[in-house]
Amino acid sequence: MTQTHTELRHFVAGASTLGAGSHSEPVINPATGEAIASVRYGTAADVDDAVAAALAAFATWRHTTPKERADILLRCAAVVEEHGEELARLESADTGKPVSAARDDVAATVDTLQFMAGAIRAQQSLASGSYVADHTSTILREPVGVVAAITPWNYPLLIAAQKIGPILAAGNTCVMKPSEHTPVTTVRLAELLAEHLPAGVLNVVNGDGAIVGAALATHPDVALVSVTGSVRSGQAVAQAAAASLKRLHLELGGKAPVLVFGDADLEAVADGVAMAAFANSGQDCGAACRVLVDESVSDQLVERLVLRVEALAVGDPADGDHIEMGPLITEAQYHRVLGFLDRALAQGIRAVTGGTKLDRPGFFIAPTVLVDIPDNAECIREEIFGPVVTVQAFSSEAAMIEAANGTAYGLSASIWTEDARRAADLPKHLDFGTVWVNDHLVMPAETPWGGFKSSGYGRDMSLYALDDYSRTKHVMVNHAPRNASE
Repeated sequence: MTQTHTELRHFVAGASTLGAGSHSEPVINPATGEAIASVRYGTAADVDDAVAAALAAFATWRHTTPKERADILLRCAAVVEEHGEELARLESADTGKPVSAARDDVAATVDTLQFMAGAIRAQQSLASGSYVADHTSTILREPVGVVAAITPWNYPLLIAAQKIGPILAAGNTCVMKPSEHTPVTTVRLAELLAEHLPAGVLNVVNGDGAIVGAALATHPDVALVSVTGSVRSGQAVAQAAAASLKRLHLELGGKAPVLVFGDADLEAVADGVAMAAFANSGQDCGAACRVLVDESVSDQLVERLVLRVEALAVGDPADGDHIEMGPLITEAQYHRVLGFLDRALAQGIRAVTGGTKLDRPGFFIAPTVLVDIPDNAECIREEIFGPVVTVQAFSSEAAMIEAANGTAYGLSASIWTEDARRAADLPKHLDFGTVWVNDHLVMPAETPWGGFKSSGYGRDMSLYALDDYSRTKHVMVNHAPRNASE
């Protein structure tokens, strides 16, 4: 960090500030359980200051041209790339994710900013025209105003960029609240981008949801609140925002089914699930956590999956680039996941590998595969958000589809088959915002990310994100000839 102390501050109107509050909390490296910094918690007064700065900056920023905003975003992408290794190391220490995964997040952050820089210059809309005789209609696309962005702890840098990119590209200004558990890279990102962004365009207020998040959700000068987080956090923000009828963008939880058919490449499935379920310790709303497999190949898949999972290099990311899975994010999350495992095992569900904590410092749980799961078990209904995969066998495609859709979540799913007809037809029958075929968790910037049902609404990434952070205005001009007798 550029600060000479270890206390992370807010970033408002282009400058670091301690804010009005006096309370700080430690930021813990989950791989060691030790503090790496402290973070100053914000107050409602700090939110007022940040929103005021964003509102003042909006008066000018909204009138910049798409090219001007694109040029600035490209410079922002370049500075992130320049500081890429620093950001990856900070992200790894802050979240416990492997350094290789953190580097991937940095690369995706750069790509996101670059994509949005290009996308804002290529937006399309209804053509201007005379849809009524002697009247010409034009559709204007405008920014909405000040956007509050609330980000989670599993991808703090990347998800910050996935909000900053379209919010700023569309001409809005932003007040961001990162997770209190992982504020390090968000604060550092704001510092780095301040070199290129006008003061007040991007602001960061640290703190917890009950105070800072609630103040943002109810603030009269915030036009839209964008949340990536749990269903509970999305519900809380939606309830708080309802009084002022704010627009909402909610990317919430998931319980991704992985449908494996008898003709699938089982080695590819095992490799794909191992990485998509465990690379971020299962702390991913799109994690491949719920395997639904044809009973004809169930035993073979479990055998291959166990071999692949038990070969994962689990440990402190600081031990080296070979580490493939790190710890859970917090002690509370660690105990929450252990509670799911304890209840599942007490129910007679069997762990063919893992199922226990690891005897070492930090918040580590062994990568786990559960089998012999009864219908409606908690572990297949609820989002565990940990390194746990369930495997269920089915006798028919219809039963697999019913089970896949039989969840409150609708974020993502994958299908594994070599049958071209099934690959083309089956995604239409799955109630999820993203469906992969023979892959899982591949997310290019050009494609939308978001879900249905309890997974929320709105889309991150792609041109669709720009739609979410803008509004359309119809301007109609009556140019009929004046009455000659007048």
